[in-house]
Amino acid sequence: MSDTIRYEAHGGLARLTLNRPASLNAMDFEMGERWRELTHRVADDPDIRAVILDAEGPAFCAGGDVIAMSAQESGIGASITAMAHVIHDGIRALTSSDTPVVAAVQGAVAGGGLGLMLAADYVVAGERARFVSRYANIGLTPDLGVTTLLPAAIGRTRALRLLLQDETIDAATALDWGLVSEVADDPAARAEQIARFWLDGAAAAFGQAKRLVRAGAGRTFEENLADEAVTIGAASETDAARTRIRAFAAASARTATKEKP
Repeated sequence: MSDTIRYEAHGGLARLTLNRPASLNAMDFEMGERWRELTHRVADDPDIRAVILDAEGPAFCAGGDVIAMSAQESGIGASITAMAHVIHDGIRALTSSDTPVVAAVQGAVAGGGLGLMLAADYVVAGERARFVSRYANIGLTPDLGVTTLLPAAIGRTRALRLLLQDETIDAATALDWGLVSEVADDPAARAEQIARFWLDGAAAAFGQAKRLVRAGAGRTFEENLADEAVTIGAASETDAARTRIRAFAAASARTATKEKP
């Protein structure tokens, strides 16, 4: 079994770790297949209630493995197209699932690495993280959801600025632009804390909130309203919601009693 991406799961928490540090976790064909396999595994497993996406080594992901691509003498276009479809399938599995995903990001995030990162719903970046496109520098066009996920995160103007200029932005700028959710001294530890927060709460409700927001971008307002109504109704019937609603009502009653003159 390929170890280009490590997988572990315990107590409802799954971890996907990009594991080609010598290549800055750039995606080759084997890693792309492993990505599709594991993303479907976590998306389809009802026992997985939160996911951490992280990476070994000094960089999160340098995009596609250009060196591996260049070694192919013929048929490279068809191979790259096939590989993109495989990785895209994994990205769809994560973004369309009702399982929340947090990414811990360190070092360089380049090219398709931006798409992998933005497949997560919450991104914690290290203070030294750096973000760059670099597609056009090698004569290639964006893939891995970058043309959809990047403008959704930072807006069309800034997305085009990154894609059309050889510009690298730092973690502080990424936070200001909305590319990442927060910056932390230890992104791995902070991502773990966030995932545990989801697990300790009503994890299904966090997952449905993620699903509603992700799905909303491609639907009408009326369709979103209908989905929200059905989803909150279903959530109210769960044991987790009933327990928390009773606790909230009891706490509110105690507060009201204390505030009476």
